Amino acid sequence: MKRATSRRLLLLLAVLALLVLAGWQLQRDARDAAGPLTSLDPAGITRISVALPGTPVMHYERRDGHWWRTDGAPARANDARLSDLADTAAAHVLSWRPAGDFDPAKIGLAPPKAVLGLDGQMLEFGESSVTGPQRYVRVGRRVALVSSRYMPRSPATRTTELH
Repeated sequence: MKRATSRRLLLLLAVLALLVLAGWQLQRDARDAAGPLTSLDPAGITRISVALPGTPVMHYERRDGHWWRTDGAPARANDARLSDLADTAAAHVLSWRPAGDFDPAKIGLAPPKAVLGLDGQMLEFGESSVTGPQRYVRVGRRVALVSSRYMPRSPATRTTELH
């Protein structure tokens, strides 16, 4: 074989090996992906409840495309804020662990800092993680780590945007 031909063959084998490794890594990443916080579709959620320390549980229902507070006399709620709460259902999970791996009191889940109900599925929010701006969230018998931006706050709370 000529030297140029053998170099091309060696280069082709190296490229093929890299493609195989890249495919293996993509497959492994897809298998290890933590997925969303729940299997609920945020657009399909029709009932939300929010329990925060020191306040009564607030109940909301979506009717005709708008959110309504259902405690007492029905009143229109902040649609954008309630849609943000519904979006929590699809929050990206950084990692999942069995609830038994934690002492609930140490991660703020005894009692929870907030409880969000989405069509009856309860999400219990705990303390911030020491590793970054993330919160512990108990969903059934598992605990997820999600971005702190999903931590429920009162839908009546006003937020100020900086421009």
